[in-house]
Amino acid sequence: MHEQQREVAARERKSKAYQDAKPANAPGISHITWRATVLGAAFSLFWASAFAAAKVAVVDAPPLLLLTLRFLVSGIIAIALAWALGQRIPRDRRTWLAIGTLGVSQNAIYLGLIFIAIREVPSAFAAIIASALPLAVATTTAALGRERLNLRAALGLACGAIGVVAVLYERVVGGVSMLGIVLCLGSLGALTFATMIVNRARFDRDLLMIVGLQMFVGGLAIAPFGIVFESPDAINFTLELALSFAHLVLIPGLLATFVWFRLIRWIGPTRASVFHFLNPGFAVAIAWVVLDEPLTSGTVIGMTLVALGILLVQTARLEASAGSR
Repeated sequence: MHEQQREVAARERKSKAYQDAKPANAPGISHITWRATVLGAAFSLFWASAFAAAKVAVVDAPPLLLLTLRFLVSGIIAIALAWALGQRIPRDRRTWLAIGTLGVSQNAIYLGLIFIAIREVPSAFAAIIASALPLAVATTTAALGRERLNLRAALGLACGAIGVVAVLYERVVGGVSMLGIVLCLGSLGALTFATMIVNRARFDRDLLMIVGLQMFVGGLAIAPFGIVFESPDAINFTLELALSFAHLVLIPGLLATFVWFRLIRWIGPTRASVFHFLNPGFAVAIAWVVLDEPLTSGTVIGMTLVALGILLVQTARLEASAGSR
């Protein structure tokens, strides 16, 4: 009885904290606080670091088995920590639908294709294509009639499209594997689908548990493919593999996902998405510093145009959201 009372009291405190953390009614960019700015920049840095780490890891391990182990380890750690903090597994169907969609589309399909492709293409190229997610979502919603684009948003989509074409053209002319390019584009499609499905999902509590469950679902979804098409004998246990695997599990796997959900709770999904414009620059810089990937003209132009396009599109959507209130 006392334990149930304590649990109810704990959930009431969490609910009050969530109400206090809800985004302000006027969702203009001026309402993004310095704390949210630091958190958003941190998320972008954590997210962008995954591509260089993956490039290092797949040298010594098959991509699908690597991802399976990464997701299962990340999921178990997050679920265990969440349980220790008093969070519990959700029981409602809507939350599980969102968890399943994220686990399969965002983790298994999107990252599965990226990890296979990154053996064939530079990590900076894969990151720029993946960074175009806000542009792909805006294009899809406009095509489906769910959103009207103003002049700024249309200009942003044009900049982003030119940037992606510039990167693709340079890589195709440079002889980069067409398979790798197609896989990167396919991964963007999978991530766009996942985003469209769960765009309205609100995880109001037990965020760490949600993160752990969607990681675990992703691991279960991708495991059969790793077992059938790859062999554990292909794994070379090196220091580089150990360090890159630990980074993938802890930083872009657990920390970045948790920070993203926290940022959404602080300032809302529309304002949080503005920070995506930082992703291409961080990814290209990390690839240049860590992997010594060359800063080609196509990469710099493409990165800049995609980042500018994301910024224009997201700020346009932000103002449209503010005007509709």
